[in-house]
Amino acid sequence: MSRRKREKHHAPRKYASSPVTVSGPSETAPVLEPGHTFASVTDKISSIVLTRKTSRGWIFGFAVAFTLMMAFLYATAYLFARGIGIWGTTIPVGWAFPIVNFVWWIGIGHAGTLISAVLLLLHQEWRTSINRFAEAMTLFAVSCAGLFPLLHMGRPWVFYWMFPYPNTMDLWPNFRSPLVWDVFAVSTYFTVSILFWYMGLIPDMATLRDRTKSRIGQIVYGMMSLGWRGSAAHWQRYEVAYLLMAGLATPLVVSVHSIVGMDFASGIIPGWHTTFSPPFFVAGAIFSGFAMVMTLMIPLRSIYGLEDFVTLRHLENMAKVILATGSMMFYGYAAELFFAYYSGNEYERYLAINRILGPYGWSYWALIACNVLVPQLFWSERLRRNIFVLFAVSLIVNVGMWLERFIIVIVSLHRDFLPSSWRMYYPTVWDFTHLIGSIGLFFTLLFLFVRLLPVISIFELRSLVHETDEEA
Repeated sequence: MSRRKREKHHAPRKYASSPVTVSGPSETAPVLEPGHTFASVTDKISSIVLTRKTSRGWIFGFAVAFTLMMAFLYATAYLFARGIGIWGTTIPVGWAFPIVNFVWWIGIGHAGTLISAVLLLLHQEWRTSINRFAEAMTLFAVSCAGLFPLLHMGRPWVFYWMFPYPNTMDLWPNFRSPLVWDVFAVSTYFTVSILFWYMGLIPDMATLRDRTKSRIGQIVYGMMSLGWRGSAAHWQRYEVAYLLMAGLATPLVVSVHSIVGMDFASGIIPGWHTTFSPPFFVAGAIFSGFAMVMTLMIPLRSIYGLEDFVTLRHLENMAKVILATGSMMFYGYAAELFFAYYSGNEYERYLAINRILGPYGWSYWALIACNVLVPQLFWSERLRRNIFVLFAVSLIVNVGMWLERFIIVIVSLHRDFLPSSWRMYYPTVWDFTHLIGSIGLFFTLLFLFVRLLPVISIFELRSLVHETDEEA
């Protein structure tokens, strides 16, 4: 039996345990459009990597993203030469754009693990067409996030001091510091995420290995497939290991951004010093992560003709998650105001008033509009199924979540306990260069991923073919 026939015969069916279509008004939106076979699914997804020519649109998009990434590298080199004084960082705003960007990117990176691990354990079929892309987005977002604390250190070449290692000076990190917890949490999250992502790629690497006509491709994909033959023993061990990795990754969804929230909760600054921060940050991370997945997936499905695989069912379900987590964010904003009033703490009360009516009040009202009011459109099923509305709302939510990080960091710091040290924060051109350049780095990696690896899991999507035909 040939390798391709063995893959077809032993295609996994373990995860296809829930209904393929939803009940009620969304009944007509399947996870996979009927009429596809194992061969058509494999041909469609693998052709994007193996036979489709590099389009001018891809070249133009990659060139723009790469240019922005070069601007990021130039700004970083200038930062190393001149120091963090080139930013708008000042006293009392010691944490500025770098930490805002760090928390924002970490939040975006949460959707991949949630879609891949949590929804896999819950047997949610609609994750199948978007999990691979979301996992890659997680890796790229965490890569962007991890750069900013290093740059913010002032001496990034000694970043390894954050790790406990034997040294002649007997200097060890302060394990009571939440910033040290960040190092361990983010590095663990990145390691587990990349292992989980690569494990899901192994069967598809074997498919590309067998289909490519390029000798270099056969060698590279063959090495990445780790000798995969698609035998029953391979599938049995693979499914067990995949579920174990999903179980290991699931607690990280909660722990990583909870620790980021504790970075603030452990401080004495009004607006930070609250036990409400960890769950509030986790909800915000899921909120922004799903918004970014939708922002990227809508153009991708249109450009590469993947509407049969990424259907309205996927987009509508993501819209429901955004609506649910957006409602949690509204509760969080309301709770912050209530806590400030009910606590009787004059500093907390002043912070709440300053956020709403102070010099940065515009950012608070823009935040409410982006994160509270706009997602309410998704109560309407008609709007949840409108591609333009979905894309516009996802973009607005991404902006709103960045504004939330701006308010938490900048607005909380610019007026502290001593009025004599109050000062406005004004970002410089280098602050914006690092922000926009990190977006360029993210899209550079994303363009390379789309061109070199399958954006949708071939083997998992093939497991839905039989069930979809039966439903049809």
